[in-house]
Amino acid sequence: MNIKKNQISQTIAFVKEQLKNAEGGHDWFHIERVYKNSLLIAKHEVVDVFVVQLGALLHDIADSKFHNGDETVGPKIARQFLTANDVDAVVIDHVIKIIENISFGGGNEVQKFKSPELDVVQDADRLDALGAIGIARTFNYGGFKNRVLYDPSIPPNLDMSKKEYKASNAPTINHFYEKLLLLKDKMNTETGRKIALKRHQFMEYFLKQFYAEWDGEK
Repeated sequence: MNIKKNQISQTIAFVKEQLKNAEGGHDWFHIERVYKNSLLIAKHEVVDVFVVQLGALLHDIADSKFHNGDETVGPKIARQFLTANDVDAVVIDHVIKIIENISFGGGNEVQKFKSPELDVVQDADRLDALGAIGIARTFNYGGFKNRVLYDPSIPPNLDMSKKEYKASNAPTINHFYEKLLLLKDKMNTETGRKIALKRHQFMEYFLKQFYAEWDGEK
């Protein structure tokens, strides 16, 4: 086994162990789906696939929402792990920048770093927030936070700062309008856009059915 393949295998084992008790929408299976979609998208982009692989595997190693909003925990854990496993320093710096810049954060923040590798991993991560799995993850997290499903008296807030977005306790349905339905137009790659459109349409159908049932279908 060559060095990079061995480092990927070690990273997979590390992430599985770190996330073994994670919330269902941010567990190893989320990472695995993002990893697979990253490789799919990377086939059509000019990227360093090794950086893409590590970025996908480590992007949620310590999601700030589960660490009192501290965005430094994930990058620290990732850097310590990669350094201990003799990953090249330039690769480590790139992976850390991916982790630091991948999040949606309310959609109104200016992204401070760009690279083709980040574009790929970011699209793959956003795809997992869309479609059937995106819907499942949204309601799973809403239940985890004990949020109401829907309250017609609380409209979505489309102009939140990053701080407001992270602190929001709005009904779960609002999240569709505050994030999920916005992702289709924020994809970076052509492959990502094609997949996102299909999943976006599925969510629109779900919401139409949801409101019909909420109002007492005729």
